[in-house]
Amino acid sequence: MKTQKNQSFFSLIVFGIALYYLVQAQKKLKQLNETFRPGRAIATGLVVIFGLVILFRFITVIPAGHVGVQDFFGTVSKATLKSGINFRNPLARIVKVSIKTQQIYEDMEVPSKEGLTIKIGINCLYHLDPEKAAELYKTVGTNYESVIIEPQFRSVCRGVTAGYEAKALYTSQRELLTHLIQTDLVKLVADRGIIIESTPMRHIELPRKVTDAIEDKLKAEQESQRMEFILTKEKQEAERKRIEAKGISDFQNIVAQGISEPLLRWKGIEATEKLATSANAKVVIVGAGRDGLPVILDTK
Repeated sequence: MKTQKNQSFFSLIVFGIALYYLVQAQKKLKQLNETFRPGRAIATGLVVIFGLVILFRFITVIPAGHVGVQDFFGTVSKATLKSGINFRNPLARIVKVSIKTQQIYEDMEVPSKEGLTIKIGINCLYHLDPEKAAELYKTVGTNYESVIIEPQFRSVCRGVTAGYEAKALYTSQRELLTHLIQTDLVKLVADRGIIIESTPMRHIELPRKVTDAIEDKLKAEQESQRMEFILTKEKQEAERKRIEAKGISDFQNIVAQGISEPLLRWKGIEATEKLATSANAKVVIVGAGRDGLPVILDTK
């Protein structure tokens, strides 16, 4: 804060000196104009241009998504300039730092727990804290991405994958790994004013032998599930047939209990009477024995 006040005080002094010389120059030009009238327009124009140049040295425009850092001969102001029009120290250099979301993409080879080398492609989305942009510029510079983020990002990725087997990157644990990478990276760079948004993993390339083994395992699991389905279906079909046979058996037992010899004899007599009175030409042969039923022959 003290540095910022000193810079503002110095700016006012510079502005006062410039204004004083501007007034003096205007007086001199006025005296010249009294003796040399054709040069009055040129002199006035020069004064206006000189005044505008001085005025614009006190104003700077910071584009959207950026903050301005004031570097006054190596002294960096802690207060950053927000996007828009800002008053500035005319002698200070304004460094425009982006606070937009940026990304780093890394193709790297990382180790697994069993010692295999895995190729992964992973992103890191981040942005700067506007309040700490001046401190980051002061301690690191504008190349903070290559100095801090990239080395830490690679180190964290290798450290996290080394604690898990290769198949973890091929299964649902993949999301867990990306979350751990983001969490560990945040711990390392948060104090610098770098905010990590996410670290999505774009692709994974496992060794061919590992890929084949995983695919064979998945096929075996699918085949096992298919056989379980078939066995369940067969058991259900056997149960259905057992129930059906039981129903048929019960039906036959009920029917057998209701059929008696006198009933069958009576039904045979009724059938013989109906055939005897039928208009169709038939031959009715009465069965042999006391209980024999008739045999009907068509003569046509």
